[in-house]
Amino acid sequence: MRAKFVGLVSGLVIIGSTMAQADENLAEDFSKSPETRWDYVADTVMGGVSSGQVQFSSESDVAFARLAGTVSTKNNGGFIQFRRKLYVRPDEGVSGVRLLVRGNGEQYFVHLRTRGTVLPWQYYQAEFPTSEEWTEVSLPLSGFKASGAMLRAIPVADEITSVGIVA
Repeated sequence: MRAKFVGLVSGLVIIGSTMAQADENLAEDFSKSPETRWDYVADTVMGGVSSGQVQFSSESDVAFARLAGTVSTKNNGGFIQFRRKLYVRPDEGVSGVRLLVRGNGEQYFVHLRTRGTVLPWQYYQAEFPTSEEWTEVSLPLSGFKASGAMLRAIPVADEITSVGIVA
């Protein structure tokens, strides 16, 4: 199966239980050299054949990341993503992830990795919809699902080590 994806993310915030905590945690508006913080990754790292890219751009004074490509399940693949390692972890008061998104109507995912996700295929995942209009999406940590039985049921905020946007 092959599917084409185009999704835009304008803002990403790991949110705290208060707005003051949100300001102190990861807040990304893609306006200041985001290419130095974000990496593109595809299933080719495990033999897949999906292809794509992330581009950082702006339109009407709104900076955003554009994830585009073709996802194929051939060769046990099936993803493209852009992700950011968190060198400073969120504090324990963080309650979720907030995004400002626009896309092609497809479903996308946020993947969180923690100190407990030591294997490459381990992550916590939450799904979000896109539309042709900019839409704010809030994903509580309690809504993230572990990719396997070896992980805690819900990610712990102060153990999050990376965040990724996945098609």
